[in-house]
Amino acid sequence: MQTLLQALKERILIIDGAMGTMIQRHKLEEADYRGTRFKDWHSDVKGNNDLLSITQPEIIIAIHLQYLNAGADIIETNTFSSTSIAQADYDMQSLAYELNVASAKCAKEAVKQSGKTAWIAGAIGPLNKTLSLSPDVNNPGFRAVTFDEVAASYTEQIKGLVDGGVDIILIETIFDTLNAKAAIYATKNYFRNNNLPELPIMISGTITDASGRTLSGQTLEAFYTSIAHANPLSVGLNCALGAQEMRPHIEELSQIACCFTSAYPNAGLPNAFGEYDEQPHETAHIIQEWAANGWLNIVGGCCGTTPDHIKHIADEVKKFKARELPVLEEVI
Repeated sequence: MQTLLQALKERILIIDGAMGTMIQRHKLEEADYRGTRFKDWHSDVKGNNDLLSITQPEIIIAIHLQYLNAGADIIETNTFSSTSIAQADYDMQSLAYELNVASAKCAKEAVKQSGKTAWIAGAIGPLNKTLSLSPDVNNPGFRAVTFDEVAASYTEQIKGLVDGGVDIILIETIFDTLNAKAAIYATKNYFRNNNLPELPIMISGTITDASGRTLSGQTLEAFYTSIAHANPLSVGLNCALGAQEMRPHIEELSQIACCFTSAYPNAGLPNAFGEYDEQPHETAHIIQEWAANGWLNIVGGCCGTTPDHIKHIADEVKKFKARELPVLEEVI
């Protein structure tokens, strides 16, 4: 079987699109989220998409399969909020480990059913609490959480993903670099402390607006410099921006990154109703130029993108060579 590294050197790899967008199409209600196991849970759980890996695994497997059939080489686990910190919104902190194992197994089952070579990225989201920003405008020094608490929460998630059988650790949608640092620290520590071979790490940040900065204030180059010590397999951008808005940042990243690059933009910017209108051929047309310019190693979609978007993107970029890694000069 071809290794991930071999594949990345040979061609542009396709990562999947939005999980939440596809879940919304099922129009699930509270009872659907609860299933039988949580039918008497004491708080509302509708909207806890990660829970569906336990209560509605067939839906999650089917979505993964749609992306695999559309051409995805890498699929992300349904674990964006599967940490004890994020699950506290539903009082489901105790389920964090189980959610990650279940989601990884859903992804593995989908790959098995597809019969194709694909890699599973264990998705680690940014949390709903931040280490760099205060939630209290009157107390800028206040933090709702500590570095050690964030690292411990991520460690539990990583253990579940690894035990479930993922191939890659994907730290994504980073708006606060310090949260990402905690995730990197947790990842490295987990493999070292358990004497396990380290899985490749993909890191994907989020430029939040036209300022070209992350929410915690870093430029793209500063962000890259901050996380380069993790020796990631790839560094990239996802979410917040559509392909049109993300273009200059991907161009810059392709010039400064020593590792592989990734990009999975939203399907344009949301309309007045918070929905995404950009059609698959439109997204793919923009991304085609990135591939033609040699900026990409991994590409896919984020919010609002569907298997149709991924198929169009895959069809457009397959005719172009992958970005070559820069040759670094040794400083004597």
